[in-house]
Amino acid sequence: MTREEANSRIAELRSILEENARLYYVENSPRMSDYEYDQLMHELEALEADFPEFASPDSPTRKVGSDLETGAVSREFVQRPHRYPMLSLGNTYSISEVEEFSARADKTLNTSFTYCCELKFDGTAICLTYRHGRLVQALTRGDGVVGDDVTENARRIANIPQQLHGDYPEEFEIRGEVLMPYAAFDHLNELRVLDDEQPFANPRNAASGSLKLLNPDEVAQRGLWCTLYHIPAQSIDFESHDQALTAAASWGLPVSTDRRICRNIDEIKAFIDHWDVERKNLPYATDGVVIKINEMAYQRMLGYTAKSPRWAVAYKFKAEQALTPILSIDYQVGRTGAVTPVANLEPVLLSGTIVKRATLVNEDQIRALDIHEGDYVYVEKGGEIIPKITAVELSRRRPGAPVPGFPTVCPDCGTPLVRQEDEAKWFCPNSDGCPMQIKGELLHFTGRKAMDILAGEATVDQLYNLGFVRTPADLYDLTLRQLTSLEGWKEKSAIRFRTSLDKSKSVPFERVLFALGIRYVGETTAKTVARHFGSIDALIAAGEDDLKEVPDVGDVCARSIYEYFRDERHLLEIERLKAHGLQFSLEHQGGALSNALEGKTVVISGTFSISRDDMKALIEKHGGKNSGSISGKTSFLLAGNKPGPEKLKKCEELNVPVLSEEAFMALLPESADTFASEESVEQLSLF
Repeated sequence: MTREEANSRIAELRSILEENARLYYVENSPRMSDYEYDQLMHELEALEADFPEFASPDSPTRKVGSDLETGAVSREFVQRPHRYPMLSLGNTYSISEVEEFSARADKTLNTSFTYCCELKFDGTAICLTYRHGRLVQALTRGDGVVGDDVTENARRIANIPQQLHGDYPEEFEIRGEVLMPYAAFDHLNELRVLDDEQPFANPRNAASGSLKLLNPDEVAQRGLWCTLYHIPAQSIDFESHDQALTAAASWGLPVSTDRRICRNIDEIKAFIDHWDVERKNLPYATDGVVIKINEMAYQRMLGYTAKSPRWAVAYKFKAEQALTPILSIDYQVGRTGAVTPVANLEPVLLSGTIVKRATLVNEDQIRALDIHEGDYVYVEKGGEIIPKITAVELSRRRPGAPVPGFPTVCPDCGTPLVRQEDEAKWFCPNSDGCPMQIKGELLHFTGRKAMDILAGEATVDQLYNLGFVRTPADLYDLTLRQLTSLEGWKEKSAIRFRTSLDKSKSVPFERVLFALGIRYVGETTAKTVARHFGSIDALIAAGEDDLKEVPDVGDVCARSIYEYFRDERHLLEIERLKAHGLQFSLEHQGGALSNALEGKTVVISGTFSISRDDMKALIEKHGGKNSGSISGKTSFLLAGNKPGPEKLKKCEELNVPVLSEEAFMALLPESADTFASEESVEQLSLF
């Protein structure tokens, strides 16, 4: 693969992964299986390793799976820092990779040790803090550093104790998963269907959505359940993980009971094989087994990577299969115009839920599977979420069953479809006239990483169907009278919507550029392009060769940007957005504050007097570059309160300077510290 091809593929993978993370965490409507997502993530990791010049601190490979980064964090919940980072687990679908994990541990530790094997629960992560035996705080995972405070909701979960008993520590954290059992999930979806609401896709999404409800009394009625499985080593003083969980159970906490101490890889395999069968009899969803080094001292010895502990790995079960006939095939149009075939199936029970639809990916997949109308097909849930057809049962095919014809025109607007040589999908080119594409673009524009406007899918559908909105600029023309006339809208909700529109006018140029939805221009590329050209006018005037000079912009992306601005409709839309006061220039938003950090690469760790995002922005506004990991190229680590011990250790090994927030602010011009609280800065010490 050439550098150009690698750069293009990296940009594409980042965009796909970020979009599917948003669908998973924010919309609670995933369209990609865990397995497919993980495979794309592994591909991106490999490309970034082979082409390190394209690495970016904003890459999905550098982030913990997040309900903050993707925008699911509620504006109604207070965000609080985790005392200890809440990391993700490395995962695999291969027993051979579990064997490699075991072999690495054997080689590194070079002594006898044990494994603690547990079920991997398919819910939403929670971190509970107890002080003097009472529950005082419950946080979601968030971005691993900061989470939503959902304490009042956690108090409404039946098996989370408010008061412990026995010989518990004075203060400690314990982490686990909030689940929705199958029975509660089915009951909830029945009620949602009766109320003409969209049912949840699976128990994991239902649990996540329920934990973020604003009314704790409603949370109490959702039938949520909690299982706890980890106490950070810094919180307790036990020799082993298993001892810690046994003690937690004695204090009245609902710890994971289906665990086993294993001494070698054969015992680990036996545990996996047992639960691959028995999990189907459990009343809640599980999607794998977690293998942990049991001894705490050895966990500390093995340490952590930027995203996950080296002393644990998650093995994910292969997807469950079912056989059912295809009743019909629909063709859906996405935001980019891609047409995806979806099979309507005779309902079948699979992994605890009733499956009625399954994706067929694209025309090539239909041909590869040799699907005919009315075929009986094998369906599985990759990663236990998205149903996918994997094979046809030819013995049950009707004689003379016809092959389904892929549409030649858009099923939504009737425009002839096109397919480029290097694309697997057919596309509708009518991006500015196709209803499904328009609504998709509006959703993208209003997203948190874009303009952060209070408008979800239901709101966009409503505004579009009534003819109120066709382009993003139309959103800013909406009046309170129009909004309060909508079904289900009251004056308060209309005012909140208008307030979010007004607030969006201060969103910086790079995010406005991302919000426009130009194909191949993801969040990182938009930031790079915005800083290279400085204004939308300079970008519009740029030729393809000018665009190719921008780092991370290859031929395909350059052509897409160039063609976007050759369309008069897009130029008219930009003029309308300008008139509404959106930021289309770095100059208008203040641009760079100084070059005090020019040429410096900074890694931040811990919490600060301002948000981490604001601190990163401050670094960039003074000419610095943010990075997510310590290396020989790091200029210094900016350490706030409770910085990561692994980062501090790495700095010591590489002789990288460590600065407190106070020392960092001293590097900047006097007028530059307006983001920070003087009182909080004075309280920080120099490391």
